[in-house]
Amino acid sequence: MGRGPRGAGLPPRRLLRLLLVLSLARGAPAAPRADDVCATCHEHATCQQREGKKICICNYGFVGNGRTQCVDKNECQFGATVVCGNHTSCHNTLGGFYCICLEGYQATNNNKTFIPNDGTFCKDIDECEVSGLCRLGGRCVNTHGSFGCYCMDGYLPKNGPQPFHPARDATSCTEIDCGTPPEVLNGYIIGNYTSRLGSQVRYACKEGFFSDPEDTVSSCTAFGTWEFPELYCQEGLLEDGIFNISIFNETCLKLRRHSRKVGAEQMYQFHVLGQRWYLNNFYHAMSFNFTTREQAPVVCLDLYPATDYTVNVTLLAAPEQHSVRITVTTAPAAKQTIGNISIFNETCLRWKSMTTADLEEMYLLHIWGQRWYQKEFAQEIIFNVTTSSRAPEICLDLQPGTNYSVSLLALSSGLSVLVSLTTQITEPPLPDVEFFTVHGGPLPHLRLKKTKEKNGPIRSYQVLVLPLALQSTFPCDSEGATSFFSNTTDADGYVAVELLAKDVPDDAMEISIGDRLYYGKYYNAPLKKENDYCILLRITSEWNKMRRYSCAVWAQVKGSPITLQQMVGVGLGSVAVVILLAFLSFSAVWLQTAAAWEGCPAAGRVS
Repeated sequence: MGRGPRGAGLPPRRLLRLLLVLSLARGAPAAPRADDVCATCHEHATCQQREGKKICICNYGFVGNGRTQCVDKNECQFGATVVCGNHTSCHNTLGGFYCICLEGYQATNNNKTFIPNDGTFCKDIDECEVSGLCRLGGRCVNTHGSFGCYCMDGYLPKNGPQPFHPARDATSCTEIDCGTPPEVLNGYIIGNYTSRLGSQVRYACKEGFFSDPEDTVSSCTAFGTWEFPELYCQEGLLEDGIFNISIFNETCLKLRRHSRKVGAEQMYQFHVLGQRWYLNNFYHAMSFNFTTREQAPVVCLDLYPATDYTVNVTLLAAPEQHSVRITVTTAPAAKQTIGNISIFNETCLRWKSMTTADLEEMYLLHIWGQRWYQKEFAQEIIFNVTTSSRAPEICLDLQPGTNYSVSLLALSSGLSVLVSLTTQITEPPLPDVEFFTVHGGPLPHLRLKKTKEKNGPIRSYQVLVLPLALQSTFPCDSEGATSFFSNTTDADGYVAVELLAKDVPDDAMEISIGDRLYYGKYYNAPLKKENDYCILLRITSEWNKMRRYSCAVWAQVKGSPITLQQMVGVGLGSVAVVILLAFLSFSAVWLQTAAAWEGCPAAGRVS
């Protein structure tokens, strides 16, 4: 009988394998030609002709090698202020970005979104152009990005704070009404009055009572209260007694007494105590007696300037001793005794003393320190120094990177001089990193922790890749290490990552060395094979055009490190090799089987 078709008598299992191999061979796409570079470009890349060669370039807004990787570039990573300008928020999109003005601002192109390539910026909205915004009795004051409402003269805020915002505060402006005037013991109000702002009430003493002056006026103030009337009505029934003391020329007292014995000699006893609030151990005390026949004697006291005094006056000759206590505050001396104050060596003061020669002077220093970049920081120092020098000098123990206000007061005059000084920043604290040594294995992720701003405002964090041989000689403040694409990369190292301090979260963040992404203007390139590297983390502080640096070695890399992308590539390559070997083995077995089948009788053949 004739031979049937080849393979017609194959066992079902072998036939299934043969069909599988044939279908794989028929359905497999044709491999691209080795020189067809454009066919390998990433979906977000464009094939371009440069210097006679075809290369794949990632599209605008993407970064990568153009073939296996084109990752969206986050333009907003530099911060909204850098990318979009002041008073903006930045929003990243696939291959691009857009900007939006913050509340209270509007774009100069009058659109909601913009890209600042045409000069568009955000300008303040003057909300106060809308009339009646602050309701009855209120006036509007525009601020950057917002506005505030204040009550006009003659009105007071009620049921809320001031300034207030009409959309979120319940504050209302009500017309001032001082209400009922205060009462004066043994006195009365002359005539009628109103309780509106600026209204006045006149008081006088009742019959049988006396005061100096004989009447006084109280006014309704802008705070909605009456001034307290300075009228002291005292009964004039004592045989002899003091019923009023008035002050004139700051240090002189006028004693006015009522007596039926005109011309009788009277003795007064004075106790005077002076203190200065700004100097705890300063006291000026004196006691003396004063005898006179006058009904309204005048006594002038020898008091120090810029001092608070308590004066107790007692009439000793009366049948019943009568005392009156008053307080007197003297003004600073008219002549300043501190001159030509200057700052040297950043924290030292020098000035000229204009007091009498060889007279010992005490100075009080009150120092306030603040940092704009560290709101919770506050420093206050108070101390005094005594010297007879005509050109005193003093150096202060101050913190770095701080704005100070220094008040220098001479106690003899009670006059002070205020000076401002700023201390320079010093090196920031060392970066807090865990050291690694890598021998050809995968690089661990760099765990970046935010550093406290102890010695000045921190500007940025940088990752520097250096040849290992330069580790011991590389100065931390060197700015020779620039971009990876510079001509000195191999010799001097390069900056792989730069993050501005404001973009680093309060908790730690992780960075992968060699991830082929841009950080700021710097490219995080993969490390070259068979090279030895030292990787540093550098912190930069910057203030008043001065920079300070701190560096810490994070890792030493010896040999060829494997990044995450390389590990994935190696893994995929290994899988491809295994599949190819399996396919070749299967093909060889199939060919041997087919050849053996060719020399065997067909199943079920009859001879």
